[in-house]
Amino acid sequence: MVDTPSAWKLTVIAVPLAGAAGVMAWRLRETRRPVTLRSIVLPPVMMSTGLSMFLVPAFRVPWLWGAGAFAAGALVFAYPLMRSTRLERHEQSVRLRRSRAFLVILMSLAVTRLVLRDYVDDLVSPQQTAALFYLLALGMILRWRAAMALQFRALHK
Repeated sequence: MVDTPSAWKLTVIAVPLAGAAGVMAWRLRETRRPVTLRSIVLPPVMMSTGLSMFLVPAFRVPWLWGAGAFAAGALVFAYPLMRSTRLERHEQSVRLRRSRAFLVILMSLAVTRLVLRDYVDDLVSPQQTAALFYLLALGMILRWRAAMALQFRALHK
């Protein structure tokens, strides 16, 4: 018989690490193709559909907590991504320059998320934890992609 708490703990660790590995693979593939404004803007637009989770009362968090999570993502966690992301002109297109620092930063963010999740899980429900981490990620991605869009527009002129 499977020990449910142990299986849950393993899942809580494995899923974010698998997600980080998927993002790394996607990021490496992304450097091989030209970047368009659409490819920069689409991920946060697609991610914004997750805001519908707040229609379910179990996922709702106090406004101050949500604003804090969003601000932490935008002001703290987006910064290393913005510093390690560089777009450059390549012939007639704009491409993303590969950065080893980005992969290290991404793994650091995944580990930080795991550590913080253990702490936050003790304070709020699993649904509220998911909502807070979603808002943190949304803030991070919106600011990072906005900076990329500005770089793209400057290079595209």
